[in-house]
Amino acid sequence: MKTQAGFLISQIKLIGGRVFEKILAKENISEFNGAQGKILYVLWQRDKISIIELSKAVGLANTTLTSMLDRMEEAGLIKRFPDPGDRRKNLIALTDKARGLREKYEQVSQEMNEVYYKGFSEEEITLFESYLQRVLKNVKEKI
Repeated sequence: MKTQAGFLISQIKLIGGRVFEKILAKENISEFNGAQGKILYVLWQRDKISIIELSKAVGLANTTLTSMLDRMEEAGLIKRFPDPGDRRKNLIALTDKARGLREKYEQVSQEMNEVYYKGFSEEEITLFESYLQRVLKNVKEKI
């Protein structure tokens, strides 16, 4: 059986990223880009986490993430501060400016969901996402 999961997932990620950027532009959202939005999303769920935890959550290498965090810090979206429990670590926290952008991000995310799931029933969405969770679990086991 010929399968294309890796190729299809890569294409969805690539083209979906372009669509996300297009929606940001259409909505005049310039405070963050698509990649930064993923980081903000994780921090909105769980603020004040280590770079290692953030790296695992967004799936980016520490070096890539560090340079993105530098730009986000310059833009006033995040701040770094020493971990009170371990001074060798820094924690990443949202600024008030970033907290204020959550509603805009959620609007764009809702629009992306409408693009992704056009023509899908709720049952199909639930089943599809359960399959994606299984694939994600499978690939994470190989790290």
